[in-house]
Amino acid sequence: MLEIAVLMVFSQHALQPVETGLASYYTVSSSGSLTASGERMRDDAFTAAMLDGEFGHYYLVQAENGNSVVVRLNDRGPYVDGRVIDLSKAAMRELSPTAGLLNVEIYHLGPRIPPNLRGRN
Repeated sequence: MLEIAVLMVFSQHALQPVETGLASYYTVSSSGSLTASGERMRDDAFTAAMLDGEFGHYYLVQAENGNSVVVRLNDRGPYVDGRVIDLSKAAMRELSPTAGLLNVEIYHLGPRIPPNLRGRN
């Protein structure tokens, strides 16, 4: 929650989630080796897949448990009803070491990570 409050203070307008719903994760072994953007899939990268959004843009993912992570969009998905984002294994573990699914809010940050969040990725 602190990250969202800091972003609201430094931005010109209130930050609103672009998506709210279930996050899941996927790994190299459960996906193709290349993402839709053409990058090689890496479990240790802080990346994500969403059905909409611009490749290379950053998103703040805030979990219901209060943990958050900044990810870069590099793939399309998830293709499972009710899910709004697929996270890399590293990003999901940052949110919760044991969860497979989490309720999240997703905030669009743009093509660059805001300076106050650079250490989060």
